[in-house]
Amino acid sequence: MIDTLADLFSDTQAWLFQALVQPIVFALGFGGFTEQAFDGTGWLLVGLVQLVVMLVVLWPAERRWPVEPVTDRRAIATDIAYTLIHRLGAFRLALFFSLEPLLDDVIGSLRTAGLGTWHLDQIWPGVTDIAWVSLLIYLVVFDFVDYWIHRGQHRFQWWWALHALHHSQRQMTMWSDNRNHLLDDVIRDVILVAVALGIGVGPGQFIAIVAITQLSENLQHANLRLHFGRWGERLWVSPRFHRLHHAIGIGHESIDAQGKPHLGGCNYAVLLPVWDTLFGTANYQLNRFDPTGIRDQVEPDAQGRVRHYGSGLLAQQWLGLKRMLGWG
Repeated sequence: MIDTLADLFSDTQAWLFQALVQPIVFALGFGGFTEQAFDGTGWLLVGLVQLVVMLVVLWPAERRWPVEPVTDRRAIATDIAYTLIHRLGAFRLALFFSLEPLLDDVIGSLRTAGLGTWHLDQIWPGVTDIAWVSLLIYLVVFDFVDYWIHRGQHRFQWWWALHALHHSQRQMTMWSDNRNHLLDDVIRDVILVAVALGIGVGPGQFIAIVAITQLSENLQHANLRLHFGRWGERLWVSPRFHRLHHAIGIGHESIDAQGKPHLGGCNYAVLLPVWDTLFGTANYQLNRFDPTGIRDQVEPDAQGRVRHYGSGLLAQQWLGLKRMLGWG
């Protein structure tokens, strides 16, 4: 089954590259980057498939079983812009012309120093080299890393200053997954790419892992009154489980002995709630669908002020940098 899907994906990628991407690459004078453009076509194809699934499956579900009515379409429109930037390749294109040359130099230096890649899926020959077993192993490893990245985003004040943008959405929908500060995304991607290189994930496997993770995250953020039941909630992150992570005063902070809030929270898992169970950060209250956002958006401080996170993409990015640098 996996091999059939892989072949179908490869054939479609080749067709899309020859019919659309390659002519554009040559027309722009970038004929020397055809190999990179072919790889980029894979990401573009994944993004297109994801958008189709979102529109055909998740959007009707949101309309049929919403948690709350849609009252701020402008906020959702901004989230759609973030999603298109990421899923149609603009973000990865920017990384290609900025960070990728540096990463290539670092990898080349490591190879020259004799540090080869260790392939995790070869630890049990005959078993772990089966396609679906290999993919499952890598999926679990990346999810474990993602859990701790997410804990870091909520642990360190400078990182939370960036990640807070993601939590500031009061009108959470299936489009909210990519509502991130771009620097926050860069940090996360660099960590995941480093892990991928360290454990020998193939390009096709990496694309599949990202595709599965992103689609699941679209479901988790959906304006959808859905949980997976007492046992299902412990197997895969549901919209209910993740919405509690976004709940005002619950998911992104904890209360200390003096009753004061501080960075913390619950339900950090990206795919597998088992990490929250193991490390004591799980909240499995099935019927909670709380309002989302950040406390300082709705509760005035001592001077009667509330924090604004920006209503448009550029304003949100600028305010995120200001928060990180302590400029107000």
